[in-house]
Amino acid sequence: MPTLRDQQFTQRFDYRIWIRLLRRAREFRGTAIALGVVMLVVGATDALFPLLNGIAVDRYIQSGSLSGIGNLIIAYVALALAQAFLVWLLIVYAGRMEMGLMYRFRQDGFTHLQQLSIGYFDRTPVGWLMSRLTSDVQRLGETVAWGLVDILWGLAMMLAVAVAMVILNPGLALLVLTVVPPLALVSYYFQKRILGAHRSVRRLNSEISASFSEGIAGAVTSKTLVREAENLQEFTQLTGRMRTAAIRAAVFSALYMPVVLLLGSVGTTIALMAGGARLEGGTVTVGVIVAFVGYTVQFFEPVREVARVLTELQSAQSAAERIAGLLETEPEIVDSPEVVERFGSVLNPRRNDWPRAQGAVAFDRVSFHYRDGRPVLRDFTLTVAPGESIALVGETGSGKSTIVNLIGRFYEPVAGRILIDDTDLRARSQSWIHSQLGYVLQTPQLFRGTVRDNIAFARTDATEEEVIAAAQMVDAHEMIMALSGGYDHELGEGGSGISTGQKQLISFARAVLADPRIFILDEATSSIDTETELRIQHAIHSMMEGRTSFIIAHRLSTVRHVDRILVLEDGVVIEEGSHEELAAAGGRYSDLHRESMR
Repeated sequence: MPTLRDQQFTQRFDYRIWIRLLRRAREFRGTAIALGVVMLVVGATDALFPLLNGIAVDRYIQSGSLSGIGNLIIAYVALALAQAFLVWLLIVYAGRMEMGLMYRFRQDGFTHLQQLSIGYFDRTPVGWLMSRLTSDVQRLGETVAWGLVDILWGLAMMLAVAVAMVILNPGLALLVLTVVPPLALVSYYFQKRILGAHRSVRRLNSEISASFSEGIAGAVTSKTLVREAENLQEFTQLTGRMRTAAIRAAVFSALYMPVVLLLGSVGTTIALMAGGARLEGGTVTVGVIVAFVGYTVQFFEPVREVARVLTELQSAQSAAERIAGLLETEPEIVDSPEVVERFGSVLNPRRNDWPRAQGAVAFDRVSFHYRDGRPVLRDFTLTVAPGESIALVGETGSGKSTIVNLIGRFYEPVAGRILIDDTDLRARSQSWIHSQLGYVLQTPQLFRGTVRDNIAFARTDATEEEVIAAAQMVDAHEMIMALSGGYDHELGEGGSGISTGQKQLISFARAVLADPRIFILDEATSSIDTETELRIQHAIHSMMEGRTSFIIAHRLSTVRHVDRILVLEDGVVIEEGSHEELAAAGGRYSDLHRESMR
């Protein structure tokens, strides 16, 4: 599945994308219909004012009599009051629709992200996703709500004006309307180019968002490597490309509007010249000419507005394409209908039907490669008994993280099977599998909130005693109590405000509180100082007691007491045994052990 960056969209306006997106907002159909009716009435009402002007000229100005003018004044006032009320309605309905659409697309987008596979997040920058759910959604909501207002008003106005002109004088009406075909050709030419320019702007805007995100996340790294000047140069090039694309879009839009204005002036000129000739022939009155001049102005005013909206639609087309691309991205790993029926889905799990895992894990001739096609595991076979602890050792790229990711079904093997308690993972729901795992990463991920909230992240119903017991088990209680506020200490984004070691201890407590049957420690102590590592060695041993455990570690001191150590090279187990056996064997593990002792 291509990422949002890779997708190639159509080079023309595609109404089908808009239809697919708007089907997701069916609850606002009533609001849209009401808004449409209001705008049709507004457009038709606007077309009555030039007619009243013409009547005023013929009946009162030309004749010099004011008899009956009171009725005309009442009609004007009534129309003005009606327009004021209708404008209030359209603002209410359009605002409600704009906010509703933004809510719906953001809700759907976030919901869909919860169901996508890990591989999608590995390939898609955070900045791109943020841009989809913020600026793109906002652009879509504004364009649909207020664009609908202007388009319906414009179409209703043009139709009412055309009908009124034909009724007043068909011949003169046809002459005035001869400018419509050239206007359509000009619109087609410009809109095609405006769409391409705005698509480039949106794409570059997403790249800038991604660059911002990476720059902020990697601020420390950039400073320590003295990369500030290079970062600025790269960012300047990126923003320069966006400036060029934005200017190109603005130039096309700026050229388009004067052309529309010119054609509108041509229509007015035709009305004056042809109307004047007919006035001399006595076939039209001065009031009719006044009405026609008013109608030509009115006819091309909505044309300009519709042209503007079409320009905005071209710009918003790229946003619609990208939002649709996100919402229509299919998860790479899906549960079968039978599994969903029995165990529930990711968002609607049936926890009461979940069996409790014993912890036996087996790889049956498993092969795997990532999207680039490079083999990572080849015919890999492994059997782990419940409660057994396994250490995975090897160079970077040897397949250690791939093995534990496959156990979590974050990816699926291209061949072979993975079993838990003699049951293929594909016969269990992803949520069930993940509920059996306690996953502690090298870089702990904490969330904004209190320490208590972070420990109870997977079990929000946990009692205070259970939270404290989990912290005590990993020797984190005293450290937490030393923080200002203790368990109520507020953490910033990503757990900012405490050290990496403190974050890791809290993540250990969180994993323990979830009470999984299988623990995965992925370089979990590599970011911790030696003193903190000694503090949690006993905690790790307690955590692993009675549970199946997989430990990925560069520090061999953390794997001394595991039941089995697997030494991996290019996805193949080249050595297997206990620490004492492998250290004495004189093989690859022995070399690594000697290097770690230096």
